[in-house]
Amino acid sequence: MKARDIPNVITVFRFLLVPPVVVLLLQERFTAALIVFGVAGFSDGLDGFLAKHFNWRSRLGGIIDPLADKLLLVSCFVTLGWLGLIPAWLVLLVILRDLVIVAGATFYHMRIEQFEAEPSVASKLNTAAQILLVLAVLYSFGIQAVPALLMEVLLYSVLATTLWSGFDYVWTWGQRAWQKRRR
Repeated sequence: MKARDIPNVITVFRFLLVPPVVVLLLQERFTAALIVFGVAGFSDGLDGFLAKHFNWRSRLGGIIDPLADKLLLVSCFVTLGWLGLIPAWLVLLVILRDLVIVAGATFYHMRIEQFEAEPSVASKLNTAAQILLVLAVLYSFGIQAVPALLMEVLLYSVLATTLWSGFDYVWTWGQRAWQKRRR
């Protein structure tokens, strides 16, 4: 192993944190789940910092890093939805958006040209809103109740950014595909 592989090793570690988070949630050990979720978040920041600061970027890292993030978030959303701590309709919307994006990226890659993932501003805001909602739910049930108004704002922020980022991806990549096919 070389030093430039460290960010990818950290990302693999983040994949390994997903099952413990889910198990802790199912056991309703929310404080412990919050800590493990926080460790996963820290590891995401650390691997990103190392990759950028030392130029230890790799094609593999560019693929597995967002997959690890998505797996953690979707697993938390599904589990929290299963427990009735976030609305099922929001869980379904988040999953539907991700499925539409993956299907579109696959189609683009197979029919147009190689797909290079470029997270949009809307997508970054959506990820931030999802993380904040998960943190708020875990904090609320593990440590101290978060005010209902704040929880509602976070729920509707996830709703708005999920719709916005989903439509943004469909529009942006649809336009690119249309332009490439016309040439």
